[in-house]
Amino acid sequence: MSTEPMTPRGYDELLKEFKYLKDVEKPRVNVEKQRAAELGDRSENAEYHAAKEKLRHIDKRLFYLNSMVQKAQIIDPSTLDHNRAHFGATIHIIDQDTNESFTYTICGTLESEPENGLISVHSPLARALFGKEEGDEFSVVLPHGKKYFEVDSITYIDLFTLKKIHRDESHYGFH
Repeated sequence: MSTEPMTPRGYDELLKEFKYLKDVEKPRVNVEKQRAAELGDRSENAEYHAAKEKLRHIDKRLFYLNSMVQKAQIIDPSTLDHNRAHFGATIHIIDQDTNESFTYTICGTLESEPENGLISVHSPLARALFGKEEGDEFSVVLPHGKKYFEVDSITYIDLFTLKKIHRDESHYGFH
């Protein structure tokens, strides 16, 4: 079985969502379904069919979350060497053709938000960044073709701090 790296806090959030869906949301929707079923003819009962559909979505999500829990490889990025790009590192890179700069943080699939610079460990860019040090040059094939970058800096910033910063920037229109 392949593993899925995630931060300790990301793992806790995963378990929290799983527990909420299993212990709160699914029983609530089951009650909705039972009440709708008591109304009579199920073939034309929109409430009944809606509740069944909600239960299907909940079950699919529970199945997915359960598989992620089983695959979880919990990594605390704060304990890793910050001289090289790795899981949890925030890497500032410069496009060698345009001199444009970008900042990305390598994280797990469930924690990724590409629009906010949080890229999955499985993305081509993250794979190209792994092991790089400040000053290293590298190339990567992206959807718009092959790009050439230089690693400007590597730091560690807690993933949830980054997410909060991005939410605040978005909320205040800075994004």
